[in-house]
Amino acid sequence: MSIASPPSSGRQANLFGITLDVVSLEQAVERIHAWIAAAERKCHYVVTPNVDHIVMLQEDASLRAAYADASLIVADGWPVVTASRWLGQPLPERVAGSDLVPALFDAADRHRPLRVFLLGAAPGVAATAAERIEATWGAVTVVGHYSPPLGFEHDDRENGCILEQLQAHRPDLLVLGLGAPKQERWIHRFYQQIPAHAAICAGATIDFLAGHKARAPRWIQRCRLEWLHRLLREPRRLARRYARDAWVFPQLVVREWLRAARPRTDTTTRPQ
Repeated sequence: MSIASPPSSGRQANLFGITLDVVSLEQAVERIHAWIAAAERKCHYVVTPNVDHIVMLQEDASLRAAYADASLIVADGWPVVTASRWLGQPLPERVAGSDLVPALFDAADRHRPLRVFLLGAAPGVAATAAERIEATWGAVTVVGHYSPPLGFEHDDRENGCILEQLQAHRPDLLVLGLGAPKQERWIHRFYQQIPAHAAICAGATIDFLAGHKARAPRWIQRCRLEWLHRLLREPRRLARRYARDAWVFPQLVVREWLRAARPRTDTTTRPQ
């Protein structure tokens, strides 16, 4: 099932029912900073699908709707990038949320000071991340952070409180660390009320920035084995999910290959 959206500029790959943007990490950073520099305060949000997201998208209409309105979709997962190349719509590289957020901070010096709000992670983690961010990136100011309670997305009062905080601080960039698919559904529900220029659904990035969780060493990332590092660190949480994804994702790749063999008539894309 493909998501129909209005036309946009830029190259895109139509795979697995979504349109992924054909951009490198550097190009994604440039695009987001262009949003931040714009006079209009419109919240453009970014989603970063990995294999698990691709599998969930096939059955989750609310997640597909969130993807349909995203301004940028970049692949956080080498299996997705590899599949895109096999299927003749190659993505240039993996653009993980945990790489994209620090890269935006690195680029702040070249563009303009960056005001950031952190939403998510366990109590105390975002505060630690804020301290470490400001100590590392002189051009970045964390104007606010909040760790919402479990089930907050179903609480109108709690959601109103978050929106009030965002209105008060008016950040350039909102970093969401709520976990998928909660963060994608939440930003899709409220992005039109959020006075940030950009928002990134970044998963465990706040935990990484705080030092609460450790990413795989660079050599493991270069070997494309970060998934194995995460599995060994959190087997109870991830083993069942990874087993499901390993069974379903190859079937989706085959389905895409068969679809590509037929004449293509769907040329719809998303807004930028």
